[in-house]
Parts: sequence; C-alpha cells; structure tokens
Amino acid sequence: MQDPQPDFRPRPGQPDEIAPGLRRILAPNPSPMTFRGTNSYLLGTRGLAVIDPGPDDPAHLDALLAALAPGQRITHIFVTHAHIDHSPLARPLSEATGAPVLAFGDAASGRSEAMQALAETGLAGGGEGVDAAFLPDEILADGARVAGDGWVLEALHTPGHFGNHLAFAWGDALFCGDLVMGWASSLVSPPDGDLTDFMASLARLSARPWRVFHPGHGAPVEAPSARLAELTRHRQMREAQILAALAAGPADAAGLAARIYTETPPALLPAAARNVLAHLLDLHTKGRVSTSGALTKNALFQMT
Repeated sequence: MQDPQPDFRPRPGQPDEIAPGLRRILAPNPSPMTFRGTNSYLLGTRGLAVIDPGPDDPAHLDALLAALAPGQRITHIFVTHAHIDHSPLARPLSEATGAPVLAFGDAASGRSEAMQALAETGLAGGGEGVDAAFLPDEILADGARVAGDGWVLEALHTPGHFGNHLAFAWGDALFCGDLVMGWASSLVSPPDGDLTDFMASLARLSARPWRVFHPGHGAPVEAPSARLAELTRHRQMREAQILAALAAGPADAAGLAARIYTETPPALLPAAARNVLAHLLDLHTKGRVSTSGALTKNALFQMT
C-alpha cells in the first residue's frame, strides 16, 4: 500500500515546532488506524495547553514533561475525544502537573438518539477503541472559549467520528482531532460514530475560512476547504456505491464492504464494514433503505 504522506516522519517523543508558540510531539503508537501515531500538541510559551495527550504510555508522558522549558508549565489539558489513542494519558498528565482535563464529556456524551438506541442493543467495538473510563474535570459546551497565557481556544462540538468529539479553534487554525485528516478519511463506527452527524460537522466547518488544520494523526492539512469538500464528495460517492450494490439484492454491511472496498487490506475490512454500516444507518434514517429485523451490525438491508 502506497505511503500517503512519505514526507511526514516526525520522531516519536521529539518536540517539533510547527508554528510560533506551537509544538507537536508524536506518540509512539503507530498502527493502521493511527498512521505514524497520535499527534499531541503543546500550545503557548509559558502557561501551556496540551491538546490530545494521547495513549497511556509512560514514555509519552515523560516526553511531554521533558518538553517543558524552565519557566513553563502545563495549565490546561484538552481532549478532542475519548478514543484510547487520544485520551487515556490525560489523567496521569493531570496528576503530574495539576492541570485540569477539559472535554465535551465522558465517552457516552454527545451521541444522537439513534446511536444511543443502538448502543443499548449491545452494539459496540470497532475503531481505535473507546476509553470508557474517561471523565474530564471540566465540561466544555459547544462554543465555549478558554483563555490561557497568550492563547485562546474555542471549542466546537463536531460529532461524527465520535459523539463527544470537539475541535478547537485557535484563530484561523483548527485542532481537528480525528474528524479531518489528510492521509485518510475518518472512520465512522457506530454507535460511537454517526455518519449523519459527521456530514453535518463537515458542513459546519466548511462555513468558516480556515487557514490550516492540525489533525490527530498525520501532517497538517494546508488546504482545509479543499479537504472538507473532498471528504464530502468521498462520502457521497460511497453512498452511491452502497445503493448501487443494494440494487442487486439485500446485503449486510460486511458483505457490501467486501464488494466495495476491493483494494483494502484484509486487516482493515472490519473497519470498512463499520463505515458501510454507518452509511446504511444514515440511509435508514432518511428512509432510503429498510431492514426486516432489528438494526444490528449483521442486519440485512434492502432498497425501500
């Protein structure tokens, strides 16, 4: 499989200054789902904000603390969402620094009624893994602004990849978590992922003139408007493929994924099936597909 960002090869644990007052430290957790690893960001010059502390890895905790220069301290810890590659280190980092953890809510916060109903049927799993124990010290509502030492962040509730997903606007730059990435499209895995919400979040971000996105994984997105449009078209294309496949007869998400994602490595097909399921649930909400049984990951869908 071709490397989507061959020039993006930061060293894990090594702070890289990517803008005045902004450093990125890569966590040592590469995988097919996390690419090179999780990007943790340090914002500020004296009182620092950490955005996405990352996985529960003592080496990464040491790297974040070692990045502090004399006179610097961590005053805020922001978490975009409660996946295990983004949030678990928040509590150890808070205990080491005294800084509060700020997020939209716990791992179940922000789910739509439809996804909550699916979760209550027992549907779970898929994706990077949920940090079920995550609990912030301070809840950030959509639109909340937090001011620190020379920086201000605006919280934007951007569900879709995950119900409690926040993006953080820093002027015309956005720390966009896993909603938008340049190296791959985001996984939308029900019930934590919701394609209806995902498309709404893309549309919301498209309404503002961003200069750059700093994602949870991979290189900065230097043309945000174009990337948002590309991701929207990609989802529309995937929906058309699913509807075309269903025209041949009823199928479940796994069967459709195998027929549609023909160039995807076998190890990633379960994630692809989750993406297809997200589309099917969105289409079911719109009344364009139906199922004779309960809405589950193994349900057979057909055209209405």
